Amino acid sequence: MNPRHACLACLERIPPALFEAGLWVAAEHDAKVDPAQVMRGLRELQHEVSNDLPLLPLNELAQPLLRKLCSMGFQEDEYHPLRPQAALLDQLMQRRRGQPLALALLSLELARGLSIPLEGVNFPGHFLLRVPGADHLLDPCGGRRLYPADCRELLGRQFGPQVPLTAEHLKTASAREMIQRLSRNLRQLHSTHGDDIAALRDAERVMELGAPLASDYLARATLYQHLDCPQAERHDLEHALLLTDDPIQRLRLTERLGHLPSGKRSVH
Repeated sequence: MNPRHACLACLERIPPALFEAGLWVAAEHDAKVDPAQVMRGLRELQHEVSNDLPLLPLNELAQPLLRKLCSMGFQEDEYHPLRPQAALLDQLMQRRRGQPLALALLSLELARGLSIPLEGVNFPGHFLLRVPGADHLLDPCGGRRLYPADCRELLGRQFGPQVPLTAEHLKTASAREMIQRLSRNLRQLHSTHGDDIAALRDAERVMELGAPLASDYLARATLYQHLDCPQAERHDLEHALLLTDDPIQRLRLTERLGHLPSGKRSVH
């Protein structure tokens, strides 16, 4: 079984093996990554963390768990520009630095092993966590509580004050959605660092994990453009055109399609 198939198989388990699925994403980029070995290290970490948690009801232990991880050095990677290792889970375990989503995936895995109720929230721009039924969210980068006013402020910092906070921003994320978001993060980071082949792997995984957005087709089309694959680029631009309702983007996509050669070329 190759890493892609292993990742998808992890997501089919009940419950999904979320962190292991993320490790198979890393293994797809680096054959030296051994998910089983990393998972053994995670169990050792879980034992260490559990010994230092306070004697509280399980539904009150999520924030202490996040604070404990922060005190152990598991914190947001603030290196600029961010490198792909900020999203790779094997690197998170080695460096103890990562993106909010990577930290959240680690926290969710530890919480599951310790029977602490915790779920992921697909908040735009900064992945968050929540104890089911709580009136607040939790920042995976240290455990800060975020109430609706804090969420509006965070959304405004990311996208501007004109974007209102809606219930859609606070939806619980499924395992597939989290790995799809991880793949989008990696696609962007690999692309930013000029590794189009690695970014293409991530782009293809995004498509496999759930219904792709117009932006997903557009991102892959740009990678095909860099790799001189005009027929594949045309395919993705046409799908992006079908999915977008933005008239300006539709015009740009139509113009870009018009500039592509009509002759068939090989798809890499």
